[in-house]
Amino acid sequence: MVQLALTYKKLVARDFRVLAVIEREMGRYEYVPLEVIERRVRLPSTHVAASLQKLNKLKLVKRRLGDYVGYRLTYLGLDMLALRSLVERGVLEALGEKLGVGKESDVYSGLAPGGKRVIVKFHRVGRTSFQRIVRVRHYAAAKPYSTWFELAKVSGQREYRALEELHRVGALVPNPLSYSRHVVVTEYIEGVELYMYKEPLDPEAMLASILGTLRKAYLEVGIVHGDLSEYNVLVSLEGETEKPYIIDWPQYVERDFPDADRLLKRDVAYIVRFFSKRYGVDVDTERALKYVRGEVEAL
Repeated sequence: MVQLALTYKKLVARDFRVLAVIEREMGRYEYVPLEVIERRVRLPSTHVAASLQKLNKLKLVKRRLGDYVGYRLTYLGLDMLALRSLVERGVLEALGEKLGVGKESDVYSGLAPGGKRVIVKFHRVGRTSFQRIVRVRHYAAAKPYSTWFELAKVSGQREYRALEELHRVGALVPNPLSYSRHVVVTEYIEGVELYMYKEPLDPEAMLASILGTLRKAYLEVGIVHGDLSEYNVLVSLEGETEKPYIIDWPQYVERDFPDADRLLKRDVAYIVRFFSKRYGVDVDTERALKYVRGEVEAL
Protein backbone atom coordinates (compact mmCIF):
# COMPACT_ATOMS: atom_id res chain seq x y z
CA MET A 1 0.00 0.00 0.00
CA VAL A 2 1.31 3.48 -0.84
CA GLN A 3 2.50 5.81 1.92
CA LEU A 4 -0.42 8.22 1.50
CA ALA A 5 -2.93 5.43 2.06
CA LEU A 6 -1.01 4.07 5.04
CA THR A 7 -0.92 7.51 6.64
CA TYR A 8 -4.63 8.04 5.99
CA LYS A 9 -5.51 4.80 7.80
CA LYS A 10 -3.69 5.99 10.93
CA LEU A 11 -5.99 8.99 11.38
CA VAL A 12 -9.21 9.20 13.38
CA ALA A 13 -12.05 11.74 13.32
CA ARG A 14 -10.37 13.93 15.95
CA ASP A 15 -7.22 14.22 13.83
CA PHE A 16 -9.18 15.36 10.78
CA ARG A 17 -11.00 17.89 12.95
CA VAL A 18 -7.70 19.42 14.08
CA LEU A 19 -6.34 19.46 10.50
CA ALA A 20 -9.49 21.19 9.24
CA VAL A 21 -9.19 23.93 11.87
CA ILE A 22 -5.55 24.57 10.97
CA GLU A 23 -6.49 24.73 7.30
CA ARG A 24 -9.22 27.31 7.94
CA GLU A 25 -7.02 29.50 10.11
CA MET A 26 -3.98 29.48 7.80
CA GLY A 27 -5.56 32.35 5.89
CA ARG A 28 -4.98 34.49 8.99
CA TYR A 29 -1.78 33.04 10.43
CA GLU A 30 1.47 31.74 8.98
CA TYR A 31 1.52 29.36 11.96
CA VAL A 32 -1.82 28.97 13.72
CA PRO A 33 -1.34 29.57 17.47
CA LEU A 34 -2.01 26.61 19.72
CA GLU A 35 -4.60 28.51 21.76
CA VAL A 36 -6.54 29.31 18.56
CA ILE A 37 -6.54 25.65 17.56
CA GLU A 38 -7.77 24.60 21.01
CA ARG A 39 -10.54 27.21 20.96
CA ARG A 40 -11.78 26.28 17.45
CA VAL A 41 -11.58 22.49 17.83
CA ARG A 42 -13.67 22.54 21.02
CA LEU A 43 -12.15 19.43 22.48
CA PRO A 44 -10.27 18.98 25.78
CA SER A 45 -6.76 20.43 25.49
CA THR A 46 -5.26 17.01 26.27
CA HIS A 47 -7.05 15.56 23.22
CA VAL A 48 -5.85 18.40 21.01
CA ALA A 49 -2.29 18.00 22.28
CA ALA A 50 -2.35 14.26 21.57
CA SER A 51 -3.61 14.84 18.02
CA LEU A 52 -1.07 17.57 17.31
CA GLN A 53 1.77 15.36 18.57
CA LYS A 54 0.59 12.56 16.30
CA LEU A 55 0.09 14.84 13.27
CA ASN A 56 3.52 16.39 13.76
CA LYS A 57 5.13 12.95 13.98
CA LEU A 58 3.37 11.89 10.76
CA LYS A 59 4.56 15.13 9.11
CA LEU A 60 1.05 16.35 8.40
CA VAL A 61 1.72 19.60 10.25
CA LYS A 62 4.81 21.66 10.92
CA ARG A 63 5.34 23.05 14.42
CA ARG A 64 6.77 26.45 15.27
CA LEU A 65 8.48 27.05 18.60
CA GLY A 66 9.60 30.40 19.96
CA ASP A 67 7.60 33.32 21.32
CA TYR A 68 4.50 31.21 20.72
CA VAL A 69 3.70 27.63 19.67
CA GLY A 70 1.95 27.36 16.32
CA TYR A 71 1.18 24.85 13.58
CA ARG A 72 0.68 24.90 9.83
CA LEU A 73 -0.33 22.25 7.32
CA THR A 74 2.16 20.46 5.12
CA TYR A 75 1.22 19.20 1.66
CA LEU A 76 0.70 15.79 3.25
CA GLY A 77 -1.77 17.29 5.71
CA LEU A 78 -3.73 18.91 2.89
CA ASP A 79 -3.66 15.55 1.06
CA MET A 80 -5.34 13.88 4.02
CA LEU A 81 -8.16 16.45 4.13
CA ALA A 82 -8.78 16.12 0.40
CA LEU A 83 -8.82 12.31 0.56
CA ARG A 84 -11.20 12.41 3.52
CA SER A 85 -13.61 14.59 1.56
CA LEU A 86 -13.46 12.36 -1.54
CA VAL A 87 -14.01 9.21 0.51
CA GLU A 88 -16.94 10.70 2.44
CA ARG A 89 -18.60 11.83 -0.81
CA GLY A 90 -18.32 8.35 -2.32
CA VAL A 91 -15.88 9.42 -5.05
CA LEU A 92 -12.87 7.41 -3.94
CA GLU A 93 -12.57 4.06 -2.19
CA ALA A 94 -8.85 3.25 -2.39
CA LEU A 95 -5.58 4.83 -3.47
CA GLY A 96 -3.18 2.78 -5.58
CA GLU A 97 0.34 3.10 -6.88
CA LYS A 98 2.05 6.34 -7.83
CA LEU A 99 2.07 6.65 -11.62
CA GLY A 100 4.10 9.80 -12.08
CA VAL A 101 5.79 12.77 -10.43
CA GLY A 102 6.02 16.20 -12.02
CA LYS A 103 7.23 19.63 -10.99
CA GLU A 104 3.69 20.61 -10.04
CA SER A 105 1.79 17.36 -9.41
CA ASP A 106 1.84 13.74 -8.24
CA VAL A 107 -0.40 11.23 -10.03
CA TYR A 108 -1.79 8.02 -8.52
CA SER A 109 -4.13 5.28 -9.63
CA GLY A 110 -7.21 4.79 -7.50
CA LEU A 111 -10.44 2.86 -7.14
CA ALA A 112 -13.92 4.36 -7.08
CA PRO A 113 -16.80 2.52 -5.40
CA GLY A 114 -17.65 -0.57 -7.43
CA GLY A 115 -14.00 -1.19 -8.31
CA LYS A 116 -13.80 1.31 -11.17
CA ARG A 117 -10.23 2.50 -11.83
CA VAL A 118 -9.60 6.24 -11.67
CA ILE A 119 -6.73 8.69 -11.77
CA VAL A 120 -6.05 10.79 -8.67
CA LYS A 121 -3.96 13.89 -9.30
CA PHE A 122 -2.47 15.89 -6.41
CA HIS A 123 -1.54 19.41 -7.47
CA ARG A 124 1.77 20.52 -5.95
CA VAL A 125 2.02 24.09 -7.24
CA GLY A 126 4.83 25.95 -5.51
CA ARG A 127 6.51 22.76 -4.27
CA THR A 128 9.86 23.74 -5.79
CA SER A 129 9.48 27.52 -5.77
CA PHE A 130 6.44 29.49 -4.68
CA GLN A 131 7.83 32.74 -6.09
CA ARG A 132 8.59 31.16 -9.49
CA ILE A 133 5.01 29.95 -9.83
CA VAL A 134 3.67 33.40 -8.98
CA ARG A 135 5.84 34.79 -11.80
CA VAL A 136 5.06 32.23 -14.52
CA ARG A 137 1.41 31.30 -13.89
CA HIS A 138 -0.87 34.19 -14.85
CA TYR A 139 -3.64 33.11 -12.48
CA ALA A 140 -1.12 33.19 -9.61
CA ALA A 141 0.10 36.68 -10.50
CA ALA A 142 -3.40 38.07 -11.01
CA LYS A 143 -4.37 37.71 -7.35
CA PRO A 144 -2.17 38.11 -4.26
CA TYR A 145 -2.12 34.52 -3.03
CA SER A 146 -0.04 34.31 0.11
CA THR A 147 0.37 30.56 0.59
CA TRP A 148 1.25 27.51 -1.46
CA PHE A 149 -1.93 25.68 -0.49
CA GLU A 150 -4.12 28.47 -1.87
CA LEU A 151 -2.32 28.19 -5.20
CA ALA A 152 -2.53 24.40 -5.17
CA LYS A 153 -6.30 24.57 -4.60
CA VAL A 154 -6.78 27.10 -7.40
CA SER A 155 -4.68 24.94 -9.73
CA GLY A 156 -6.81 21.87 -8.99
CA GLN A 157 -10.09 23.76 -9.39
CA ARG A 158 -8.95 25.32 -12.67
CA GLU A 159 -8.01 21.96 -14.13
CA TYR A 160 -11.28 20.35 -13.06
CA ARG A 161 -13.39 23.18 -14.55
CA ALA A 162 -11.40 23.17 -17.80
CA LEU A 163 -11.74 19.40 -18.21
CA GLU A 164 -15.47 19.67 -17.49
CA GLU A 165 -15.99 22.18 -20.29
CA LEU A 166 -13.66 20.40 -22.72
CA HIS A 167 -15.29 17.02 -22.15
CA ARG A 168 -18.72 18.58 -22.62
CA VAL A 169 -17.81 19.73 -26.16
CA GLY A 170 -16.30 16.37 -27.11
CA ALA A 171 -12.60 17.25 -26.83
CA LEU A 172 -10.19 14.35 -26.26
CA VAL A 173 -9.44 14.91 -22.57
CA PRO A 174 -9.95 12.69 -19.51
CA ASN A 175 -13.47 12.79 -18.12
CA PRO A 176 -13.35 14.67 -14.79
CA LEU A 177 -15.25 12.92 -11.99
CA SER A 178 -14.75 15.18 -8.98
CA TYR A 179 -12.27 17.26 -7.02
CA SER A 180 -11.52 18.37 -3.48
CA ARG A 181 -9.14 21.18 -2.62
CA HIS A 182 -6.01 20.46 -4.72
CA VAL A 183 -6.93 16.90 -5.78
CA VAL A 184 -8.65 16.08 -9.09
CA VAL A 185 -10.16 12.65 -9.85
CA THR A 186 -10.64 11.66 -13.51
CA GLU A 187 -11.43 8.54 -15.47
CA TYR A 188 -8.56 6.09 -15.92
CA ILE A 189 -7.19 6.05 -19.46
CA GLU A 190 -5.06 3.08 -20.43
CA GLY A 191 -2.38 4.65 -22.58
CA VAL A 192 1.20 5.66 -23.24
CA GLU A 193 2.66 9.16 -23.17
CA LEU A 194 3.32 10.41 -26.68
CA TYR A 195 7.09 10.73 -26.18
CA MET A 196 7.22 6.95 -25.53
CA TYR A 197 4.95 5.98 -28.43
CA LYS A 198 7.34 4.61 -31.03
CA GLU A 199 5.28 3.03 -33.84
CA PRO A 200 1.93 4.74 -34.42
CA LEU A 201 -0.60 3.16 -36.76
CA ASP A 202 -1.70 6.50 -38.22
CA PRO A 203 0.38 9.47 -37.08
CA GLU A 204 -1.40 11.87 -39.47
CA ALA A 205 -4.75 11.06 -37.88
CA MET A 206 -3.25 11.41 -34.39
CA LEU A 207 -1.92 14.89 -35.16
CA ALA A 208 -5.27 15.87 -36.66
CA SER A 209 -7.00 14.70 -33.47
CA ILE A 210 -4.65 16.72 -31.26
CA LEU A 211 -5.18 19.83 -33.37
CA GLY A 212 -8.91 19.11 -33.28
CA THR A 213 -8.88 19.19 -29.49
CA LEU A 214 -6.93 22.47 -29.52
CA ARG A 215 -9.53 23.82 -31.97
CA LYS A 216 -12.45 22.83 -29.72
CA ALA A 217 -10.66 24.33 -26.74
CA TYR A 218 -10.07 27.61 -28.59
CA LEU A 219 -13.37 27.99 -30.46
CA GLU A 220 -15.92 26.31 -28.18
CA VAL A 221 -14.46 26.71 -24.68
CA GLY A 222 -12.36 29.82 -25.31
CA ILE A 223 -9.09 28.62 -23.78
CA VAL A 224 -5.51 27.81 -24.84
CA HIS A 225 -3.57 24.93 -23.25
CA GLY A 226 -0.40 26.97 -22.97
CA ASP A 227 2.13 24.21 -22.28
CA LEU A 228 1.58 21.48 -24.88
CA SER A 229 4.30 18.92 -25.52
CA GLU A 230 4.76 15.20 -26.09
CA TYR A 231 4.78 14.76 -22.30
CA ASN A 232 1.14 15.75 -21.79
CA VAL A 233 -0.46 13.78 -24.59
CA LEU A 234 -1.61 10.28 -23.64
CA VAL A 235 -2.18 7.85 -26.53
CA SER A 236 -4.82 5.18 -25.99
CA LEU A 237 -5.26 2.34 -28.47
CA GLU A 238 -8.96 1.55 -28.70
CA GLY A 239 -9.36 -1.29 -31.17
CA GLU A 240 -7.57 -0.11 -34.31
CA THR A 241 -8.03 3.57 -33.39
CA GLU A 242 -5.39 5.69 -31.68
CA LYS A 243 -6.88 8.36 -29.44
CA PRO A 244 -4.48 11.08 -28.22
CA TYR A 245 -5.84 12.60 -25.01
CA ILE A 246 -4.43 15.97 -23.97
CA ILE A 247 -3.82 16.16 -20.22
CA ASP A 248 -2.46 18.76 -17.74
CA TRP A 249 -4.68 21.83 -18.18
CA PRO A 250 -4.30 23.97 -15.02
CA GLN A 251 -2.05 26.56 -16.71
CA TYR A 252 -4.53 27.29 -19.51
CA VAL A 253 -5.25 30.90 -20.48
CA GLU A 254 -8.45 32.43 -21.79
CA ARG A 255 -8.62 33.22 -25.51
CA ASP A 256 -8.69 36.97 -24.83
CA PHE A 257 -5.70 36.87 -22.47
CA PRO A 258 -2.95 39.23 -23.76
CA ASP A 259 -0.42 36.42 -24.19
CA ALA A 260 -2.89 33.81 -25.53
CA ASP A 261 -1.94 34.16 -29.19
CA ARG A 262 1.75 33.64 -28.50
CA LEU A 263 1.00 30.58 -26.36
CA LEU A 264 -1.32 29.13 -29.00
CA LYS A 265 1.33 29.57 -31.69
CA ARG A 266 3.87 27.89 -29.42
CA ASP A 267 1.55 24.93 -28.68
CA VAL A 268 0.76 24.38 -32.36
CA ALA A 269 4.34 24.86 -33.57
CA TYR A 270 5.71 22.50 -30.93
CA ILE A 271 3.33 19.63 -31.63
CA VAL A 272 3.64 19.99 -35.43
CA ARG A 273 7.43 19.99 -35.15
CA PHE A 274 7.37 16.92 -32.90
CA PHE A 275 5.25 14.93 -35.38
CA SER A 276 7.51 16.03 -38.22
CA LYS A 277 10.74 14.97 -36.49
CA ARG A 278 9.46 11.80 -34.81
CA TYR A 279 6.99 10.42 -37.37
CA GLY A 280 7.74 12.30 -40.61
CA VAL A 281 4.29 13.93 -40.75
CA ASP A 282 4.41 16.98 -43.00
CA VAL A 283 1.88 19.64 -41.95
CA ASP A 284 2.35 23.37 -42.52
CA THR A 285 2.49 25.15 -39.15
CA GLU A 286 0.66 28.26 -40.37
CA ARG A 287 -2.10 26.13 -41.88
CA ALA A 288 -2.41 24.18 -38.62
CA LEU A 289 -2.64 27.42 -36.65
CA LYS A 290 -5.38 28.76 -38.93
CA TYR A 291 -7.25 25.49 -38.52
CA VAL A 292 -7.11 25.70 -34.73
CA ARG A 293 -8.31 29.31 -34.84
CA GLY A 294 -11.21 28.34 -37.11
CA GLU A 295 -9.94 30.38 -40.06
CA VAL A 296 -9.92 27.30 -42.32
CA GLU A 297 -12.10 24.18 -42.07
CA ALA A 298 -9.46 21.54 -42.85
CA LEU A 299 -5.73 20.99 -42.47
